[in-house]
Amino acid sequence: MAAALRLPAPSRHLPSPSDAASDSLLRQRSFVLFWFARVANIVAQQMLAVAVGWQVYELTDSALDLGLVGLAQFLPSLALVLVVGHVADRYDRRRILQTCQAVLALAAIALAVQSATGRITEHAIFALIALVGAARAFQMPAQQALLPGLVSPPVLSRALAASASATQAAFIAGPALGGLVYIAGPAYAYGGAAALFVVAAALIGLIHVRPKPAPREPATLASVFAGMAFIRSRPALLGAISLDLFAVLLGGATALLPIYARDILGTGPWGLGLLRSSTAVGALAMAVWLAHHPLSGRAGRRMFAAVAVFGAATVVFGLSRWFPLSAAALAVLGAADMISVVIRQTLVQIGTPDAMRGRVSAVNSVFIGTSNQLGEFESGLTAAWFGTVASVVVGGLGTLVVVLLWMRLFPSLVRVDRLDADHPPPR
Repeated sequence: MAAALRLPAPSRHLPSPSDAASDSLLRQRSFVLFWFARVANIVAQQMLAVAVGWQVYELTDSALDLGLVGLAQFLPSLALVLVVGHVADRYDRRRILQTCQAVLALAAIALAVQSATGRITEHAIFALIALVGAARAFQMPAQQALLPGLVSPPVLSRALAASASATQAAFIAGPALGGLVYIAGPAYAYGGAAALFVVAAALIGLIHVRPKPAPREPATLASVFAGMAFIRSRPALLGAISLDLFAVLLGGATALLPIYARDILGTGPWGLGLLRSSTAVGALAMAVWLAHHPLSGRAGRRMFAAVAVFGAATVVFGLSRWFPLSAAALAVLGAADMISVVIRQTLVQIGTPDAMRGRVSAVNSVFIGTSNQLGEFESGLTAAWFGTVASVVVGGLGTLVVVLLWMRLFPSLVRVDRLDADHPPPR
């Protein structure tokens, strides 16, 4: 195993397309470093999420406060959307990522210290989670824009699937590890997350990419808004991104998992960790499959079908009172979401020139953040008003309605066939 993961000698230039197509992704040093850094980062973020969710619910017993955790992360992303994309297009993306990891580590250390000293409050958690949201606002577009520069276009789809598998492997390990470590105390979970953020920063520092030429485009108001204008000019991209936004905004039940774990399924922090991991188990299995069996055609129709399965699985999870069935429903949900993620990310990357990837990725990140963090707030708010089960079930049904509506609003997305550089998404 050690020999299989040995990294080749550093190289400051990208492999040629023919070499990249024939070589394994494991032979491309910068991509491997990126992969492991991504794993460390996501494991740390998931440990943080489990600890914060359980601790907030212990402190407040409030579904609304669980939703406010998502809102605290979303608001900085929304406020910074026009800034972070421009930064990712004008400055060294590796240095941006390293700085973000340092800020995340400091926030985790602050949570650990306050928990260890018994001075932690929900208001302190919201403030530090807002700092986490700001760091992630800069991290996501820089990270998405960096990846295409590590591999050549012929293997980009495979690299995206492999990168997604890293995310899902971390989504499995992170929540389970966070739930187990939390038993010893929240300070230990936060401390472990801080250490992993530092590891991720160190790995990113070892990545070598071809130096990016200095941007010639002046920093004008038009250039700042260019990412939004670019997406609006391509209905297939707009449809794919907005479909994910509304599907997860309505169907996301992540914020309510502490309630399901403790009050509905009768488990502890370990059960919460397993529930969060179940989604990633299904997503990882699908990501591995897609890495070896890329989607060859009818990508648009497959995306709509996957989102419909996502909505149906959400309904099953919402109604379940049996832990194995709940975990299985989340696994199916994760597998369906992974198909949508790979198709959406590939459409964005192959249809966007490198000089604009940061700004387009920033807009994409806000849509993702809206569906995840704002979706958590929406789930917490509706659960406080109508009840936890009703909130999840109605959200799943709403996702199915969105699928039918989007198929009529974005016919160009329905017609998307292949996912490669020779067949870019239609305008």
